[in-house]
Formats: sequence, C-alpha cells, structure tokens
Amino acid sequence: MDIFKPLQNREPISKLIASQIEDAILSNKYPPGSKIPSEMKLCEQFRVSRTSLREALKTLAAQGLITVYKGKGIFVNELSSGNVSGSIQKYLKQKLGRNYAFDIVRARQILEPAIAYSASLNRNEEDLRNIESNIRELESSDANFEQLAHIDMGFHLLLAKASQNSVVPLLLKSIYKLVPEINSTVYATIEDARSSAVIWHRKIYELIKNRDAGAATIAMADHLKIAEAHTEKMLISTGIGE
Repeated sequence: MDIFKPLQNREPISKLIASQIEDAILSNKYPPGSKIPSEMKLCEQFRVSRTSLREALKTLAAQGLITVYKGKGIFVNELSSGNVSGSIQKYLKQKLGRNYAFDIVRARQILEPAIAYSASLNRNEEDLRNIESNIRELESSDANFEQLAHIDMGFHLLLAKASQNSVVPLLLKSIYKLVPEINSTVYATIEDARSSAVIWHRKIYELIKNRDAGAATIAMADHLKIAEAHTEKMLISTGIGE
C-alpha cells in the first residue's frame, strides 16, 4: 500500500510534496535512520515530475529532516535540538528585525527567573562544576567580544540544563543563539559589562548551590534588568536606538 497520494492541488507542487513527506516522517511512518522510497517511486506515487520532487527533497534536506546519498538513497535524519532551534532562530531574526534586542531580553526576563528556580532545586554536582568553570572562564578569558558573549550565554544554557528538564534547553536554544549577537556589541560598548556579568553569575551560582530557589529567582530577575539597561545603552551608543 502506497503511503503517499497523488496531488490534487498542483500549486505549488514542490511544497505539497514536501508537506506529505514531512508528515510521514513526523508521524513515524518513516522513523529516523529509515530509507524512504526512491525518486522514481516517489514520482510515481505523487504523479509529479522529477524536477518538482527534487525541489521538495532540497527543502526537506535544508530543514534537516532527510539526507540524500547519491547511489544509496534518501534517509530520514534523527531530529536534534539544532534542527529545531535553527529554524526558529531564522524565523525570529527575520520577524523581529534589527530592533529585536529588547524583545529578546524581555523574553529572557519571563523565562530565566523560572529556570534559576528550577535549577536550584534540581542541579547536581556536575552542573555546579560546569557552572563554576564557566564563571571562571568569563572572568579570566582574554577572548574577543564575540567569544565573551558566547561564554556569557553558556552560563545561562548550563542553568537550563541544570533544571533537568530536557525540553527547557530545546525551547530556549533558539533565543540564546540570537543573544551573543546582542551581547558582543554590549561588551564592546559597555565598559563594565563583563565585571557586572561575573558578579551576578557568581551570585546566582552561589544561591543555586545552596538550593535557595526563591533568592535565585529574584537574583536572575535583577541580573536581567541590568542586561536590559545595558542593551538600551548599547542601542543608543551605536545609533540603533535613535
């Protein structure tokens, strides 16, 4: 029995093909690692040209859903957080435009205090070691502003991991991928940005270490208020906020 059906609506054909194949993959009719029918078989099932089919396959490959191996066939990929967050990241960047900085920091203000709370209750010793190591790296590194921004966000990602909720890092990774673009400019324009981050990161770390969830929540909220103020100063100093 054929899984795919002939297309009724012919416009746009490649998008309709991609949609059916995507649905089949996401519903586990073709699980990760499995091989889907050949181009010839797919053309027969959809009753479309090879050109339209290949355009659809390019779309699915770009989304990370499949990989086409010449001479071997078309295989379904294992979805990862990178596949998901990368698509969301592109969407956010396109929709929010150049003034997305405040939207990002305010989204963090909603989410990250709760993450600090959860990390306080659920962190383990390995989490604490990794967080402390990250703080020392931010404090002592002679890296450039972009790299410092990535180290900075690494702290927040480690807190998300310490929540022990596998969905939290997945949901936030797309937002965090945008933050270093903002923070690298903050580090370049705000003289005390790094020292402020180190102070607040260490304070939050100590509260999480002591399992003081309430105080960690408040400290994260205060930290992100300062981040918002730094963002505003950065936008003004670079002319974006005018």
